[in-house]
Formats: sequence, C-alpha cells, structure tokens
Amino acid sequence: MKIPDSIKRFGFEKVFDYLDKDPMNNIDKVLEIIDKFAGEKLFPRQRNMFHEVVKDHDNHWYKLIERVWTQTDPDVLKTFFSNFFVNANLISWEKQDENRKKYNCNIPWTILLDPTSACNLKCKGCWAGEYGNKLNLTFDEIDSIITQGKELGVYMYVYTGGEPLVRKSDLIKLCEKHNDCAFLCFTNATLIDEQFAQDLLRVRNFVPAISLEGFEEANDFRRGDGVYQKVTNAMRLLRDHHLPFGISVCYTSKNYQDVISEEFYDQMIELGAYFVWYFHYMPVGNNAAPELLLTPEQRATMYEKVREYRGKKEIFAMDFQNDGEYVGGCIAGGRRYLHINANGDADPCVFIHYSDSNIREKTLLECLQSPLFMAYHDGQPFNDNHLRPCPMLENPELLVEMVNRTGAKSTDPESPESVEHLCAKCKDYAENWKPVAEELWEIKHPSSDCASCESCSVGVK
Repeated sequence: MKIPDSIKRFGFEKVFDYLDKDPMNNIDKVLEIIDKFAGEKLFPRQRNMFHEVVKDHDNHWYKLIERVWTQTDPDVLKTFFSNFFVNANLISWEKQDENRKKYNCNIPWTILLDPTSACNLKCKGCWAGEYGNKLNLTFDEIDSIITQGKELGVYMYVYTGGEPLVRKSDLIKLCEKHNDCAFLCFTNATLIDEQFAQDLLRVRNFVPAISLEGFEEANDFRRGDGVYQKVTNAMRLLRDHHLPFGISVCYTSKNYQDVISEEFYDQMIELGAYFVWYFHYMPVGNNAAPELLLTPEQRATMYEKVREYRGKKEIFAMDFQNDGEYVGGCIAGGRRYLHINANGDADPCVFIHYSDSNIREKTLLECLQSPLFMAYHDGQPFNDNHLRPCPMLENPELLVEMVNRTGAKSTDPESPESVEHLCAKCKDYAENWKPVAEELWEIKHPSSDCASCESCSVGVK
C-alpha cells in the first residue's frame, strides 16, 4: 500500500523533532529511519555517504553539518529540512519519476525563473545587463508556473535574472503562498538589507546564492567599483541573522586563480556561506567576451582544485561544468531543470537562449513535450564523457542541429544571436578541451572499473 504524502510529511516532522533534541548524536539513527522511507533506489549513494560522514567526528563534512545545525535559525532550519529534503527530494522524486514515464518526456527536479530582465548592475560579459527593465513575469504567471510544477512533483524553484531582488516584494509573497516549496535565488546581493533579512526569517523558505567573482580587485573589475564591499556586507548581515546562504562564482580566464585559492575558500567559510556553486563562463550573446573562456589547462586546474577542497573544507562546493560525472551529463532541457525567462520563453538551459515554446501560450507540460525539449530528452547524454556534457560548449555541432531541426528561435530580446554565431565561438574551445577531458575521464573512470549506479548513468568506481 502506498503511504500518502501527508503521512510521510508528518512522519518526517517527528523525525526532525527527535533529531533537533540532540542533533549530532541522533543523526545516525535518523538516517536509518530515512533509509526505510527511501527504499533502495532513492539516492542510495548519497545516503551511504552521509552514514560514513556522521561516524567520523573529525570529518570536515561532519563539521559542516554541525555548523549548519548550530548556526542556522531553528525555525528556518526546520522549514528547510521539510521543504528541501522532504518535499523537494524524498517525496517528490517518486512523483517526478512517475510523470516521466506517464508523459514520456523530461520532468525537472527544479525550475529556474527570471522574474525580471532588470538589473541594477552591468557586469562585463553578462547578457542580462543589456536588457533593461523591459520584461517581467507577473506575480500570477510565476504563481501559475509553480502551481503547475507542483502538480508534476516539482517543489524546488530557483530565481535568476536580471537581478531577481528587484522584485523582492513579489518573491516574498510567493514564498508565503507556496510555503511547502524551497526557493533559491541567484543575486548580486546589493539589494539585501535589514528588512529583507527580517522577511527571510519570517518566510523561512528562501535561500540567497550570492554572486562573487573573487577578491575585491577581480570582483569589481567585472561587476563595478564598490560592489565587493556591498556584497560582503550583505553576507555578514545574513550570517549575523543566522540565515543560510551560499555563493555563486562565475569563473573565467581572468579570475580562476582567485576563486580556487585556499584563501578564497577560507574567506567564504568565515563569511558564513554553506555552499559555493561554480559556473563556467559561457560566451552567450552577440557582445560576449570569448577571451574570458578558460584554456584547457585552466579548466583542468579548476577540476582538480574543487575536488581537493571538497575533500577538506567545511563548505559544499559544486561545479556546474566539471561535475557532470555525478549527474549523468547535461541536466538541461527539463532532465533535471529548465529555464523560463522574463518574457515567458521556455529555454532548455539558462545558457541556451533558444526556444520553441512560451509559458503564456502553453502549459508547462506542453513546453516539456515541445520539439526542442524532446530533442534534449532523446539526445541526452550528449557525450559519453561527462566532462564534455554540454551541447553548446563542448559539443557545439549538436546544438546547431537541434535548434535548426526543431525551428527554435533566439529569445534574446535586444540582439538575437544565431545558433551558428554562438556555437562558432565554442568550436575551438571544444576541440582544445577534448583531449584533456578524455585523459581526465580515463583516469577517473577507466571502463574496466566502472559499475552501474542508480544516481549516475555513468557509473562509479
């Protein structure tokens, strides 16, 4: 007999209450209870990792868990546990999987939304600053997307932009209305103030991921004079209010040494960040700066350094381009996420600005079943080497073929870029990265040592 979601949620609330009484001593017992609920197929690798971590009190991951539990506002922590771990993962994954089979298309784990195209900064190499305050999703449109998403089993939503906090009043209202969801927001943090911190303490289900490009000189070179001080002040404000936040880093040929240094990691931890999300610079837009693309040697350095610090620092680090091996390659096109811009266009990826569907004309499910999204569904993974996951950056010929075959159009409102122009900027990069990626892949994943794994279609040693 299938256990109703309401009963599961009630059970997990009791689990949290038990855990909260003596978290670091009770956590192993709680993991055993979660194992019974989750069964054998739901994130077994990740759950086994947690079991190992909580047994070693000197482990840096154990110390991170302890830091999160002791330094986060208790009500925020409980809501995060319920909305993110329970609703967005343990309960919703089964529903998403059922709908993948039912509708024979990708059903995402999360949906990225641009509430507005407006941004109060104009960073070098970023397309968003060019658009201005011209495009906006209304409150009702965002509300509808979230409502439709929940019907498909999606309880995780991420705001991008533009600068989402230009619309922070509406975003807080959406947190209140959908208080069973988890919300994350990529933000430049310059609009975070005392009142907003109080709002976050009240709604409890909104986590900022703050953009930082390195130390002051490198950060302000790209984002503008004085931005670094505003950003670090916002981080201290959140830390002092015991609010969880992370850091988002776009790494380029100019700043990669800063953002991968031990000093930078220690600073992020000191400022109170729980996670850091690295994003490879993408040459998107007619006015992009291809010189910011990394050399193969620079990218290989990022690959090695993130893994080195992941093995010893008290912060959870993710690398959007180099961690494809953990998620089976490209996660876009609705496989794990999609992007809806401020004009309502459903893009397969936040970096792929081509679409054949608009949320104002189609339902969310119809967008996922459109020719472009089905091309993603049928084509993934785009490369058996998941250090070359992207159909644009590492396999540019594939994006050209998909866009032309499905009739998708550029969604850039100011200066539409042809897919041929975009992918031409990636051709040399892809060819130069290929031999380095192949060597790294063979070292980490020799075919004779690779075994199947439910959480990664590649397999793990």
